[in-house]
Amino acid sequence: MAHQRLHPAFDDLIEPDAPVEQLATGFEFTEGPIWHPRGQYLLFSDMPGDVRRRWDSAAGVREQLRGSNKGNGLTYDAQLNLVVCEHATSSVARFDAQGRRQVLASHFDGRELNSPNDVCVHSDGSIYFSDPSYGRMPYYGIERRPEQGFQGVYRIAPGQVAGEPQLLVDRFLFKQPNGLCFSPDERLLYVNDTDQANIRVFDVQADGGLSGPRLFASGVRDSGLPGVPDGMKCDSLGNVWVTAPGGLWVFDPGGRVIGKIRIPEPAANLHWGGPDWRTLFVCATRSVYTVRTRIGPRIEPFMRGHPAAAGDPPPASALPVSAPAGPAGAAIGPLLSTDPLHLQAADCALLIQDMQNDVVIAGGAFADSGSPAHCTKKNTIANIARLAAHCRRHRVPVIHVWFIVGPGALEIPMNAPLFLGLREANALVRDTWGAQPAPGLEPQPGDHVVIKNRMSAWEGSSLETTLKALGSKTIIDTGAWTNMSIEHTARTGADKGYRVILPEDACSTMNDEWHLASVNYAMQNVATVVQVDTVIAALH
Repeated sequence: MAHQRLHPAFDDLIEPDAPVEQLATGFEFTEGPIWHPRGQYLLFSDMPGDVRRRWDSAAGVREQLRGSNKGNGLTYDAQLNLVVCEHATSSVARFDAQGRRQVLASHFDGRELNSPNDVCVHSDGSIYFSDPSYGRMPYYGIERRPEQGFQGVYRIAPGQVAGEPQLLVDRFLFKQPNGLCFSPDERLLYVNDTDQANIRVFDVQADGGLSGPRLFASGVRDSGLPGVPDGMKCDSLGNVWVTAPGGLWVFDPGGRVIGKIRIPEPAANLHWGGPDWRTLFVCATRSVYTVRTRIGPRIEPFMRGHPAAAGDPPPASALPVSAPAGPAGAAIGPLLSTDPLHLQAADCALLIQDMQNDVVIAGGAFADSGSPAHCTKKNTIANIARLAAHCRRHRVPVIHVWFIVGPGALEIPMNAPLFLGLREANALVRDTWGAQPAPGLEPQPGDHVVIKNRMSAWEGSSLETTLKALGSKTIIDTGAWTNMSIEHTARTGADKGYRVILPEDACSTMNDEWHLASVNYAMQNVATVVQVDTVIAALH
């Protein structure tokens, strides 16, 4: 099923022919998909069926709760309590790990809410939700007369229980507010209107209120295709993905449609999940579909650092902001910077270190070390290639740093086991296959190549001369191996006064343990540890 590419930026988000696969079908009307980062399972609602279901790769689909109060939108708070918009009770409710229900909001101005529909959680703990009247209609809820007389968007303050929510918008701004989501930095809140077929964007104030309402996108309709604006999510680059005619429409942060994803049934909602947060789950009428993407979601509070319980699948390592300690204090996820990343393209240079056949490709001299397997596991080549393409578009210099020796490797000292192994393996010899760049990371016109024969990219090379000529003071450090070349280069770079940015998913070594030891400890004092998507977003 080919998707519709309307702008080259769409290529960074999804393969043009990425298959859309039916995960499960036979339901009445699916909604509210949400991925549990600890248990590695999907929850989704079936409003007319009055049931909430769970899917995981081992057991498939099973009922989690029958008699769900016609639940619609689902999310988790930072403690992994489930937050549910209930149509039948006109409530926003929270369920703890034992399934105990607590109503967070049900009335405004002393009258019942309409039918809370979609929900998202801010990092300060406040809960934002939309309140159209769909849940007071037959089929989608319980037929009854509305009490409010308008359809609003609300906020539940952190720690608030059973009190009235804060109305955030003019009472008559929306006809049927529906999907809503925050931008990656939470400075913006997007809200769509199903009846008006548009998306509005608001500035999020320090006190949690909204200001500056403006039209982000209009005309989200097509008389020839089924589908309406409903569920909506923001990816890590700030693009807005919304259900729409034909499937999903993707808008860039400026409000331009850059591509459309075709779904076989009218789509109602979407959410990213899977171990690497690159599987997009789409609830579409009677079914749930999946499609793989190149991009992941904006980091929501519930995605950050939840250790697995005994017997649980491992937690996703792509998004945690903290790395909780496992047995013997071993970190189980990358410790990422929580500070906003600000980069000036004119100040940056991308380093791609040691991404050569002998180092990271099966059949190379170091194949038995585990390096090719770890590179494949972390998708390092594709992540670097994606980052390099983005850097070239923004005129950020790309510098390939290659370890190359002559026959016999007479240039290297014999005082370290690694160098001795390199000589014995006859590795990285000039003009051989092993010294060539890994497929997909070949230099492009305008790129620079620096040759070294030491661990650090600085030692005995032209790297610093190149950086000074380019005027680059910020280094984006990628490649192999995390705990060796990358770490050595980062340490020396920091000593020399360069700002070092380390996208950890664009680095690999021999195994996760060595990678995380370097990223979570050694690198924390010399580099800003982030991920590729964060760097790409900061370079826009």
